[in-house]
Amino acid sequence: MEMKRRSRSLAEHGSKKLAAAALVLGALCPSVAFAADGHAAESPWADLPFISVAPFVLLLLSIAVFPLAAGHWWEHNRNKGFVSALLSLPLAIYFATAWGDSGQHQLIEKVLEYVSFMALLGSLFIISGGIYVQGSLSGTPIVNTAILGLGAVLANFVGTTGASVLLIRPLLRANARLHRKAHIVVFFIFVVSNCGGLLTPLGDPPLFMGYLHGVPFEWTLRLWKQWLVVNGALLVIFNIWDQISINRDEAEGRDNVLDDVQHHEPLRIHGQHNILLLLGVVATILGAEFLRGAGGGGHNWGQDGCLFGLAAASYFGTRREVHVKNRFSFGPINEVAILFAGIFVTMTPALLILNHYGSRLGVNEPWEFFWVAGTLSSFLDNAPTYLTFAATACGMQNIPFEGHCLADLLARGESSAAILASISSGAVFMGANTYIGNGPNFMVKAIAEENGVKMPGFFGYMAYAGAILIPLFGVVTWLFIV
Repeated sequence: MEMKRRSRSLAEHGSKKLAAAALVLGALCPSVAFAADGHAAESPWADLPFISVAPFVLLLLSIAVFPLAAGHWWEHNRNKGFVSALLSLPLAIYFATAWGDSGQHQLIEKVLEYVSFMALLGSLFIISGGIYVQGSLSGTPIVNTAILGLGAVLANFVGTTGASVLLIRPLLRANARLHRKAHIVVFFIFVVSNCGGLLTPLGDPPLFMGYLHGVPFEWTLRLWKQWLVVNGALLVIFNIWDQISINRDEAEGRDNVLDDVQHHEPLRIHGQHNILLLLGVVATILGAEFLRGAGGGGHNWGQDGCLFGLAAASYFGTRREVHVKNRFSFGPINEVAILFAGIFVTMTPALLILNHYGSRLGVNEPWEFFWVAGTLSSFLDNAPTYLTFAATACGMQNIPFEGHCLADLLARGESSAAILASISSGAVFMGANTYIGNGPNFMVKAIAEENGVKMPGFFGYMAYAGAILIPLFGVVTWLFIV
């Protein structure tokens, strides 16, 4: 029954998220076609038909519709694989035959990007799933704030998904006796599942995709001021909110609330060796960055092999009871692997079209990139959104969107770096605006509800984001972008 509830929740998540994607893409294609009328710059993709975007749109629509129209059929990953292959393979054949060497090059590049994407995502997922934090901390405002602050830092080393998996259950156990605790989960999503992961390519998938396209590993550290302002403000607001919430519980006759939450089980971590493996992931990415800086060309198979090896060492070296306590299974990562295999192939023409006509789309200033990329990241997966606007930025500089193109973009000067910084911060920060803006958001919501927390609905959560996050993003725009 629990698995069925989780499947229904994920289906609803996917349907909402990808229905929004289809609507945006449907609106996007006509605007690109309009821009094509006056664009004269030569490019091998100038004649790429806009209908080639159709498989991407249909794949998103399939993921949105099938959970509702044929939920039981869609629960099986083999059926997801069938749909993904049905839509991506004809497009792959078309590129390989009709576009010759150029088309084959694009396909090979996307396959290699997919391998690296899944190597990182899979290794973080598997290794984090092998760490179980037993017991609970005192659920006081100071301790709760410290956990969120720890998560904001940790997200840059194990990803927002990994940090969310590690910390949400201990946080819920620490606050189990509280009556009002939905706000704790909401701020956890704001900080740990999203805004905390801005400083390294390990933090959030969009930044890792930028890394694969040539952004230096340490480059996102330049966003530390934005990271500090947003996360620092959120932690201060949360601490005040949490203290007021406890005071209200006590005022309503729930005596000794603070004393209650201070009773906790001893803290103990199972699967400690996986912490070393997580450090191995960081060392692997840094080593790959060094080799790239030293002139290593081509795809870094050594990096991918090390990441897969670390994941295998974690899985086979972790006791089964740890995985059981964490409710670990390969189902979620298998679903991601199957669907993203199709997405990486079918999104190719959309990226090429946006790259070719990027200078004609009317988004030119850094603040425009911040808000437009961020708004779409609120409703779409933020990794494709990041790539979409990165391709647009490259198109503005007549840089082909391939290989380490973003390194070339950064070399064009500070104005180009400011645009990429705006895309990066917008994609990461504004994924927190809705439950469907980033993968960990809905996962954390589901875990909280399984533990008896009554979470706000879709629009209720957006009300939190509108009241707290949007003003903060306005401050970020004023301080760092305009």
